[in-house]
Amino acid sequence: MQEAQIKHSNNWTIFTMVSFGVAAIMMALGIYNLEASFSAKGFYTMASIMLVHTAVTLTKTLRDRDESEKFHNRLEDAKTEKLLMDISKPDQD
Repeated sequence: MQEAQIKHSNNWTIFTMVSFGVAAIMMALGIYNLEASFSAKGFYTMASIMLVHTAVTLTKTLRDRDESEKFHNRLEDAKTEKLLMDISKPDQD
């Protein structure tokens, strides 16, 4: 039994990339136009970069864990199916 692979359409992929780009530009412009010292702008810039980095890392980690669980479940299902097939075979003595 093979599970269906979820594939995103090209339009969805482009939409998410454009959305990320727009959000990044808006954040950069907001920090640039902020009436604060250069060090405060630097702090906000580093914090926003770190936030994006950790969001990507968290998303990848959760997806990898989910994929690992799916693989483990498929492996257990295959073992169970093989065991049931071996048990249901008539003895050929």
